[in-house]
Amino acid sequence: MRFLRPLLVLVALLFGLATIVAGTRVLAGADPGYVVFRPLLFYNVAMGVAYVAAGVLAWRNLARGKRAAAAIFVLNLVVLAAIAWLYSSGGAVAIESVRAMILRTAVWLLLFLGLAWAHRRAAAA
Repeated sequence: MRFLRPLLVLVALLFGLATIVAGTRVLAGADPGYVVFRPLLFYNVAMGVAYVAAGVLAWRNLARGKRAAAAIFVLNLVVLAAIAWLYSSGGAVAIESVRAMILRTAVWLLLFLGLAWAHRRAAAA
């Protein structure tokens, strides 16, 4: 599975860059078409940078990349729980934000699982 690690790194890097670009556009005034919960927007842009850093880490050191992906997954899960609670209690969080956070959390769970599997295979080799 020589292609797995580069594929996971590429996904992390592209996902991070897309997150940075989308968030920066909204911060610069672009209208996403729904109410923006600004603390979540700032979190997402900062995490976009972390996504890129995690991709670079995974390329350089599989174990560190795996740990970074695990940390990102956990942080995203905590934020997802918080905004889901805000949304369900009538807070100023749009359903689109909840859905996007579900996607981010799922992507990082899959990246973590893929990197963990690749790390186990590399250690066994």
